[in-house]
Amino acid sequence: MMDRGNHSADVSFQIISGNTSQNPSDMLISWDENTILGLKISLSIVLAIITLATVLSNVFVVITIFLTRKLHTPANFLIGSLAVTDLLVSILVMPISIVYTVSKTWSLGQVMCDIWLLSDITCCTASILHLCVIALDRYWAITDALEYCKRRTTRRAGVMIAVVWVISISISMPPLFWRQAKAHEELTECNVNTDQLSYTIYSTFGAFYVPTVLLIILYGRIYVAARSRIFKPPSSCGKRFTTAQLIGGSAGSSLCSINSNSNQEGHPQPGGSPVFMNNVKVKLADSVLERKRICAARERKATKTLGIILGAFIFCWLPFFVVTLVMAICKTCWFHAALFDFFTWLGYLNSLINPVIYTAFNDEFKQAFQKLIKFKRCY
Repeated sequence: MMDRGNHSADVSFQIISGNTSQNPSDMLISWDENTILGLKISLSIVLAIITLATVLSNVFVVITIFLTRKLHTPANFLIGSLAVTDLLVSILVMPISIVYTVSKTWSLGQVMCDIWLLSDITCCTASILHLCVIALDRYWAITDALEYCKRRTTRRAGVMIAVVWVISISISMPPLFWRQAKAHEELTECNVNTDQLSYTIYSTFGAFYVPTVLLIILYGRIYVAARSRIFKPPSSCGKRFTTAQLIGGSAGSSLCSINSNSNQEGHPQPGGSPVFMNNVKVKLADSVLERKRICAARERKATKTLGIILGAFIFCWLPFFVVTLVMAICKTCWFHAALFDFFTWLGYLNSLINPVIYTAFNDEFKQAFQKLIKFKRCY
């Protein structure tokens, strides 16, 4: 068979010699083939870069949490579990999706198709549900800081992660049962069967719509609680340092107890001079206001980060799940395959955005990440 270079040379020679009866169409076909090949190569490179960036960013988050003792908290373990889940998306799902997206045909067989679809649905659903448990953890921490700090343990975080994976697997498993009936047929496409309307509704609502509503409700309540805590003037000692305890441990509670002892009923303690006690009160008041200012700034930033994560999540996954549900309900509706591939990869992109947001907007992660880049072990 003649290669493209020789074919082009022959066409040029025939045009020059005056034989132009079918050569323009031949040139057009040759140009189209070269263009399509170039587009496929370019698309493969772009998707490969996205996949590699997703792998590296999530690996760095996992390593940063593992090597930095200051980040060994239940809340950060949830973030680390999210990074592991997004890493699985980039390793198990995205590389095969590159081949399938570019080639437009499935050539890896039924078993590999089942494994890929199972990994795709499970890992992407787990990534979405991790955002829910992270938001739920912060909601409990900000609305009931004193009590939740006692229950906010590594074991509790592990239980939340286990629940996420159980729900994700329960959403991804059903298609395997009815796909076995077509196992003997030659497979050219590997897609979830949207003819099963009940499963499509179950999976889309379980993996996206219900978590999205939950995230919006939680974020709304977190935002209201954060604003009330930021603009609320200092009142009772017992409530003053809940924000400090939420973000910086129990340092505020000891200061609060000192202030309580020194200012009880407005009288100085026995054996202390009024001048000395007034100085202590002034210093404690300044310390309280400074700590409140720092904690308010941290809380604003943490709430802003959560809002950015929520916005990015909805932006990335909403088109895919809307199209999936519409295609299952409306049998006469049609979407171009390229548009559906774009929405699919837009959803995958969320696994890259999550670690970028955490490292860019979290000071502790940013500092630990910078030390990790400099090959310093963080303590």
